[in-house]
Amino acid sequence: MERATFGGGCFWCIEGAFEQLAGVDSVTSGYAGGHTEEPTYQEVCSGETGHAEVIQVAYDPDVVGYEDLLEVFFTVHDPTQLNRQGPDVGTQYRSIVLTHDDRQDSFVRAFVAELEEQELYDDEIVTEIEQLDTFYEAEAHHQNYFEKNPNDAYCQMHAAPKLEKVREQFADRVEPELRP
Repeated sequence: MERATFGGGCFWCIEGAFEQLAGVDSVTSGYAGGHTEEPTYQEVCSGETGHAEVIQVAYDPDVVGYEDLLEVFFTVHDPTQLNRQGPDVGTQYRSIVLTHDDRQDSFVRAFVAELEEQELYDDEIVTEIEQLDTFYEAEAHHQNYFEKNPNDAYCQMHAAPKLEKVREQFADRVEPELRP
């Protein structure tokens, strides 16, 4: 198994999107990219820890590649919004890719450069790219949040459309039982 770590707004909103992909073993919500050790959700939400809400994806590279994960990531959030996604505002909701090694770092930088060259977005991509230092797992009630709370109004408004987008745009990469 390999790992990839992404932040694109509230972790509830992107966790479920990645859980649908064939080859993804697990998705863990957490915090990374900041300076506070062992941060709590309340501390991260304050914006004072420097951490972003992120997900860490454990995946089988023989089934789903890092490029596939990047394609999904850059589809389910807006990488041109600085320190926000939808209604969530603050550095803790920034767009960030935390790389696990030099190969991932080179790959994501080339991927973003290609997106910029293709001019897919009206505005400049502001996604941060940095090496992962430490990943802190979020509290248990934040794990698999959408799965446990599918009728939550926030999830219905913000997470559900992302899951649908993945099922439609990446149908060939979604677990067979979840395909449209």
